[in-house]
Amino acid sequence: MKNIGTVLIAVIGLLIVTSLSAFTVDQREYALVFRLGEIVSVKKEPGLYFKMPFVDNVRYFDRRILTLNWQEPDRFITSEKKNVLVDSFVKWRIIDPAKYYVSVKGDELQAERRLSQTVNDGLRAEFGKRTIHEVVSGERGKIMEILRQRADRDSRQMGIQVLDVRLKRVDLPQEVSESVYQRMNAERKGVANKLRSDGAADAEKIRADADKQREVIIAEAYREAQRIKGEGDAKASETYAQAYGKNPEFYAFYRSLDAYRNSFKSKSDVLVLEPNSDFFKYMRSPGKK
Repeated sequence: MKNIGTVLIAVIGLLIVTSLSAFTVDQREYALVFRLGEIVSVKKEPGLYFKMPFVDNVRYFDRRILTLNWQEPDRFITSEKKNVLVDSFVKWRIIDPAKYYVSVKGDELQAERRLSQTVNDGLRAEFGKRTIHEVVSGERGKIMEILRQRADRDSRQMGIQVLDVRLKRVDLPQEVSESVYQRMNAERKGVANKLRSDGAADAEKIRADADKQREVIIAEAYREAQRIKGEGDAKASETYAQAYGKNPEFYAFYRSLDAYRNSFKSKSDVLVLEPNSDFFKYMRSPGKK
């Protein structure tokens, strides 16, 4: 029984020592093994590892891609001395956990502060060399690539790799936006007024041309009507002359009948003539040739 107790104690002690000396590394993290405050081993691959119990301790660091995202947009000045608000973010990860620990004591907040300062310095330098149009649309992609390369080069000293720097939004400050809006509104109104004045001038020109064409058409129509009327009168005169030449007495009689018909068309018509007037010639002797 004494031997069995000794074996059990030994087994339990061995399990305790094993549990204190064994540790695992996940595929999402790095592990640093410290011995009396000094780094003695770096574990970058996942698996089961061992350390000296009561002497060594292990710290884990995230090896996944992390995001540095600012809460509020920062203000920068362009080459035109105009302020812009820039909202950006950075994608980064730890590639050298030992250097990362030595540089920032493994503090993620401290690492992000240093990374933020590097990116902001780059933004200030790049925006100071460009106009608003260039930073908004013209060279936006070029700026992001320059910032990524610069931030990655500086961050390698901390054991960090910068994968991407993105400008989410580049806006004008509220007071500048208002002045720009007012200027654009004034310019649009000026263009609208010019278009209205040009339209009114064109309308007057079209009306004047239409009135001119109307007068020309009326004059030509009146001239054509007078010509046709003259031709008709000439034709009528010619017909009357021919009729008179064939039988003057009948022509005179026919014309007298027309005169009687037109004179006595209405009962209210009044005609005062002498009885022996030529007007009553055919009334006095209708059978006379």
